[in-house]
Amino acid sequence: MNHNNNSGHFLVQDRLTIDTVTSLYNNGLHANESGQLVIDLSQVKTVDSAAVSLLLSWLREAQQKNIKLCFAHIPENLSSLARLYGVAEMLPLCGDE
Repeated sequence: MNHNNNSGHFLVQDRLTIDTVTSLYNNGLHANESGQLVIDLSQVKTVDSAAVSLLLSWLREAQQKNIKLCFAHIPENLSSLARLYGVAEMLPLCGDE
């Protein structure tokens, strides 16, 4: 389950895998009307390589729609995959992360 409250905050919960990315992609960028969006990954427990692809897809779509996007609380397992694929520096982090 994921929480989208139209306040510019989208909370992704539990799994970020090949089985969940399609529905997450379709819901993620609809979380905001103000032009800013924080995608909060603090509740994510399970990831696979599809998670990295999803984050990059959200980023690309946000840029096309002029939405300021950042990722909060990226779990270490996802951060490790992003570094492995050489894309960690492309992911905008929120705040002091």
